[in-house]
Amino acid sequence: MSALFSVFITIGIIGVLIFETFEFFKVVSIVDFLTDTQWTPLFSEKHYGILPLFAGTFLTTIIAMAVSLPVGVITAIYLSEYASNKVRIFIKPILEILAAVPTVVYGYFALLFVTPLLQKVIPDMSGFNSLAPGIVMGIMIIPIIASLSEDAMHAVPMSLREGALALGATRFQVAIKVVLPAALSGIAASFILGISWAV
Repeated sequence: MSALFSVFITIGIIGVLIFETFEFFKVVSIVDFLTDTQWTPLFSEKHYGILPLFAGTFLTTIIAMAVSLPVGVITAIYLSEYASNKVRIFIKPILEILAAVPTVVYGYFALLFVTPLLQKVIPDMSGFNSLAPGIVMGIMIIPIIASLSEDAMHAVPMSLREGALALGATRFQVAIKVVLPAALSGIAASFILGISWAV
């Protein structure tokens, strides 16, 4: 009964979305919705163009990825290849806790803390901009990318590391040229998960 209840709830949500979509497109042309460059549903002259929302999402996601991907991978390399077991045991739970912070908290932080800081550096910046949420979303995604990438790197067999070290490679060369390529599928999965959360 519980399983059927969850299925019925899902069907109900889909039904409401379909019904509301049909009602919306009775009032707004689908061509205007897809091509209009303004989203002003509360103004006297209403516009319902999806392009500004899509462009804003795309821009903040690119900024977030520019922040989170390099920092997340560098953190994962440090935890996997350089950190001692005590440091790893201490930092991993902190990363998991940071990944559990609600996105609303990060948004509030972006609006009330990061934006005023950026306005001191860039005085003409608007209160509603893409840079502050992009940076904060990047910070929000770092724990996910770092944790999952570190798990993928930690799963690389020790024999690969030992073989590279025996051939004269440095620890950095082992991390970049052996461990990173061997763990690439797991790192790519963490990137995809991070990007999807940013979007």
